[in-house]
Amino acid sequence: MDNGLIYDVGAHRGEDSDYYLRLGYRVVAVEANPHLVDWLRTRFRQEIADGSYILIPNAIGERGEQIDFYVNRENSAWGTTNPEWAGRNRLLGAESDVVTVDCVRFADILHEHGCPHYLKIDIEGADMRCVEDLAEAAVTPAYISIESSKTSWRALLGEFEALSSLGYTRFKVVDQCQFEKRQLSDSDGNVIDYTFGPGASGPFGEDLAGKWLTRRQAIIRYIPIFLVYKTLGDNTLLSRLLARLPVFNRLLHLVSWYDTHARKG
Repeated sequence: MDNGLIYDVGAHRGEDSDYYLRLGYRVVAVEANPHLVDWLRTRFRQEIADGSYILIPNAIGERGEQIDFYVNRENSAWGTTNPEWAGRNRLLGAESDVVTVDCVRFADILHEHGCPHYLKIDIEGADMRCVEDLAEAAVTPAYISIESSKTSWRALLGEFEALSSLGYTRFKVVDQCQFEKRQLSDSDGNVIDYTFGPGASGPFGEDLAGKWLTRRQAIIRYIPIFLVYKTLGDNTLLSRLLARLPVFNRLLHLVSWYDTHARKG
């Protein structure tokens, strides 16, 4: 494992890549949206030139294949290769344009660039493709995070089963809408101030707030999250009925998106 390396899978506009670079890590970033790839090449042109930032402009899939990528017109963070997720977005009034992109196997990225200290995955409905490829790796990251399901309890349990099978035993359930300016530790142990922008996944590892949980404790933590989402989440009956009422806007903070962070030992 390379303790100076982080993977940013689903880099979007580089909100997380910037944070990792500020901490002193080298970054391997994966982004499928061609428009965002151009954005990242411009934003991190110096880091690309000096070798601290490697950008892979592909979707995660089978090497050599091509796949439809749904570029969302309203929210670039909702870009996905998953037709079901694109359908959900359509129901929310956010249409997508379809482009064809090349794929790369996540196992091949690991083989070429090495095992990172931390692996952040956020690729809108395809996170588990990366987790499944980790089973082929001789070494796995010390820390990993995925965007967990809020709609399928079976899928959520499958996520925890897969992470546990890779040797991850401690977990945190992290609300992705709760980040702001924080004091964090860089790769040399120095404390820096950092302000997270909208869409950032936020801190990782020991910089996360709260206690590490057992698998059972983390799954229990998801129970109220699922109940809230089933009641007030995307396109539910109650959300449609309340959408025009002022009180609904005050309830929206309860409907967030969550990452599961995992570590070994």
